[in-house]
Amino acid sequence: MKVGVVTFPGSLDDHDARRAVTIGGHEAVALWHGDHDLRDVDAVVLPGGFSYGDYLRCGAISRFAPVMTEVVEAAHRGMPVLGICNGFQILCESHLLPGALIRNDHRKFVCRDQRLRIENASTAWTNAYEPGDEITVVLKNGEGGFVADEPTLDRLEGEGRVVARYLDDNPNGSLRDIAGITNERGNVVGLMPHPEHSVEELTGSGTDGLGFFTSLAAALLG
Repeated sequence: MKVGVVTFPGSLDDHDARRAVTIGGHEAVALWHGDHDLRDVDAVVLPGGFSYGDYLRCGAISRFAPVMTEVVEAAHRGMPVLGICNGFQILCESHLLPGALIRNDHRKFVCRDQRLRIENASTAWTNAYEPGDEITVVLKNGEGGFVADEPTLDRLEGEGRVVARYLDDNPNGSLRDIAGITNERGNVVGLMPHPEHSVEELTGSGTDGLGFFTSLAAALLG
């Protein structure tokens, strides 16, 4: 499968994401934020980083990148899209996912290995896991607190659209310990922790994040 990884101004995890895609068994395709061309990819990853314009609101400027017009249209057609960290913020700003990400409640940047519980293992990006699986992946953010109004939170919970939840303690104040969510169709997933940093034994917290990338084979072939 061809998986595009978008580079935005300020992206710093695009290379890591492309490597994770390759380790997951797919062809990684570099996409540029200023292009109107997805280069015939089968899926898209919006990687983490500290994108230009975040001083206004995280993801607020990047959502207007020309490539996002194509990403939004492709997502509505069913293409799998994964937004990691700043990519999650961009998905919310683009209204592909509800809610918003705000500054951590303790007002400090956090970087650590984070335990998560997989709540929804039926999305295009999580079907390699089982519901209830507990995994450890890297977390690094300063504005990772997921917020939404109560009716939205109730809908996400009721429809099984919470993809992953923080375990042990909440690192950023995300409401209901939410670490990641999906859209109704299950093809768009936003995740604050970084699975792309947890795909090799040599570095990071192990390989628990690899399932986010190997899941695509079943999603696209099924």
